Amino acid sequence: MLDNYVITIMSMMAIWSIVALGLNVMTGWAGQLNLGMGVYMGTGAYMSAMLTTMAGFTFWEAIVPAVLAAGAMGLLTGLPALRVREDSLAVLTIGLVFVFESLLVYLPYFGGPVGINRIPKAMLGGEALGNGAYLFILLLALALAIAVCWYVKRTWMGLALESVREDEHATAVIGIYPVRFKLYAFTIGGALAGLAGVFYAHFMRFITPYDFGFMPSIFVLVMLVFGGLGTIRGAVFGACLLTALPELIRFVQDYRSMVYGIVLVLLMLYEPKGLLGDGSFAWGQIQRGVAKVRSLFSKVIDANGEMHVKNP
Repeated sequence: MLDNYVITIMSMMAIWSIVALGLNVMTGWAGQLNLGMGVYMGTGAYMSAMLTTMAGFTFWEAIVPAVLAAGAMGLLTGLPALRVREDSLAVLTIGLVFVFESLLVYLPYFGGPVGINRIPKAMLGGEALGNGAYLFILLLALALAIAVCWYVKRTWMGLALESVREDEHATAVIGIYPVRFKLYAFTIGGALAGLAGVFYAHFMRFITPYDFGFMPSIFVLVMLVFGGLGTIRGAVFGACLLTALPELIRFVQDYRSMVYGIVLVLLMLYEPKGLLGDGSFAWGQIQRGVAKVRSLFSKVIDANGEMHVKNP
């Protein structure tokens, strides 16, 4: 059985993986540099926390309205983002983060700077779920998020998002409306981040406005770039590795931040596409290894088939 420390790390890995998947839809596929993922994650977390602590909702009843609220927030923040691109979009979304954080801090309805505490645990069969059971539910949510992203990537929507990323004007010429698909990306990405926010709130059982400020938003972008921008595997791998890395290098104690920064700098210098990004060295090695294994298995199967034919 896993101890609580390992379960906690794995739970945070799953939560940040879902957020990274949401950012990948916006930035990796649609090409919209969004530095405000904390807004959507915070919307989901605060909506769920208020519904369960003030309105008598259960965890399960609060998930859907919280995710819908985060998706709506993604849509609303996507509207002003339609007027700007690239660096200007990044500055706009940073501004939205500070506006969102200020509203949570200065409006007492949201608990002010102290946030919301005593958020109830998820219940099942009249009993509160333990950390292990909650991790299992989290992994199911991550699997659902991966399935949604895989479906989007494999359909015409994925092709449209990538065409918007590459050239908006050419996309409009062939009859695809960039505005519509940008809003789709913001809505889907916001909903996924909101789902992660719900699980974060009920896992920590205490949230503050500072949990969803500027630094967490930057942290998610680093995860995505580290793993491989534009790929599902990269989003999940980057989120898992960078969540666990501070714990893995705990033995250096006060130098953890420096080691963390050096790792990121070296990655950007020698693997700018991310560790598992398309065209990266590591991903190429993995693909070649998988191809060799497949070739070996096919030879074994063919050899066995020939033996059966020769010796009926």
